[in-house]
Amino acid sequence: MTEFDPARRKLLQTTAVAASSAVLATGTVAEAEAAAPARSSAPGQVATVNVTLRVNGAEHQMVIDPRTTLLDVLRERLQLTGSKKGCDQGQCGACTVLVDGRRFTSCLTLAVMQEGHEITTIEGLGTPMHLHPLQAAFVKHDGYQCGFCTPGQICSAVAMLDEIRAGTPSHVTADLTRAPPMTPVEFRERMSGNICRCGAYMNIQAAIAEVAGVKP
Repeated sequence: MTEFDPARRKLLQTTAVAASSAVLATGTVAEAEAAAPARSSAPGQVATVNVTLRVNGAEHQMVIDPRTTLLDVLRERLQLTGSKKGCDQGQCGACTVLVDGRRFTSCLTLAVMQEGHEITTIEGLGTPMHLHPLQAAFVKHDGYQCGFCTPGQICSAVAMLDEIRAGTPSHVTADLTRAPPMTPVEFRERMSGNICRCGAYMNIQAAIAEVAGVKP
């Protein structure tokens, strides 16, 4: 006759409880899946969302993949190709646009995140017949060569000057108790996120300085 082993009995009880719990859990999951809304399992089908974007004063309703960047929506859906895809990593500034007046690298923000905000691209700053002051200054001072970075440079410069006027300091602002000055040093620091591979920085700075009303 086999000797009674209390440890073995406890093991059997634990196993039975675990098995019962697994069955109950499986039933709960099955019930939850049955109650959940049906989803399409068609191969290759991607979920989409409805979004309304206000760009350059006009509203655009569209259905997009929620993973789509603002830059891709601007260029591919709205045909606003002024904003350029340079590095696609937020490092060159060529895709800079304004969102509620602030600078944004549009390659790093999702379009769905900007619903309800005012988006302005280079096309919304001015027209060929009525240029924005910074656009006119870039033309006057030859602030571009190939022109690839120019839209981002101008959009960034517009917001940058507004930042200084609002009293927002930068890393080179010497006195944080006073409004930052309109100086070439401030301009260079604040525009350092916009790269010009042609090296037209001196002319870009001259254009910005003229609009700001200071010496370059």
